[in-house]
Amino acid sequence: MSGGGTSIEAKPAINPSALPLVDAARLLSAAGGQRVTAEMIQADVDAGAPTNGDGTINLVHFAAWLVREMANRGD
Repeated sequence: MSGGGTSIEAKPAINPSALPLVDAARLLSAAGGQRVTAEMIQADVDAGAPTNGDGTINLVHFAAWLVREMANRGD
């Protein structure tokens, strides 16, 4: 009879200061209760949302940018 130990695969850690757009969309969708797509975030990036040098986003910087944009529009 083999040992039959349980194999637990480690999930990669989520780094909120360097998220690929797809992962950011998945996280924001889960946390916010509304569907967010990578395309939606890309549109924000195209409109000036900050990104890291490698194209990932820092969720804190992104959220601050969104708040500033909403304030500027009067939302």
